[in-house]
Amino acid sequence: MIPRMELYIDTANIDEIREAAALGVLDGVTTNPTLIAREGVAFHERMAEICDIVAGPVSAEVVALDHDGMIAEADELLKIANNIVIKLPCTFDGVKACKTLSDRGVRVNMTLCFQPLQALMVAKAGAFLVSPFIGRIDDIGGDGMDLIQQIRTIYDNYGFETKVLAASIRHPLHLVQCALVGADVVTVPMKVIKQQMSHPLTDKGLEGFLADWNARKE
Repeated sequence: MIPRMELYIDTANIDEIREAAALGVLDGVTTNPTLIAREGVAFHERMAEICDIVAGPVSAEVVALDHDGMIAEADELLKIANNIVIKLPCTFDGVKACKTLSDRGVRVNMTLCFQPLQALMVAKAGAFLVSPFIGRIDDIGGDGMDLIQQIRTIYDNYGFETKVLAASIRHPLHLVQCALVGADVVTVPMKVIKQQMSHPLTDKGLEGFLADWNARKE
């Protein structure tokens, strides 16, 4: 089967999620503690709202830092809906928790990935998704897209089924680059989703068409 790049929205704002879902091209949602905090809402209630709107994977992140705490939080999150994906950090305990959950058939998104060996470890632990943060790497003078390419190569070399989810996307060029190097998933804010379909020549062309149409002889 030919692979396709999936599009997730990175937000906890219900209006944005509804707007993106109305496009008919939204495959899933990612959230994090910062996004939830900005909304000033109860975490579990907001996750339930999101899962009612989007049928695809919805990543809900734990805040515990130890294995047992992560598993306890995950068990509560999994009660929300069948499409919840547990989001864990790329840490030592995070990998342990990933293995525990994946062995149970739970889908896990390993977040805050900043180097290829983290991605290799989480794939071996059975992660469903790995989320390299390309924008944050660019912010400190690195090359985030190079990380996507390295992970893609490693996964292809060894047949890992973990999907590469490009996160911390800043602008449409990141999306183009992700598509060219073969990211499985991109998660983007609403601003970038709107920017994807915006081009001055499209606007100019429409203006010309409408001007000609309105100036036609009846």
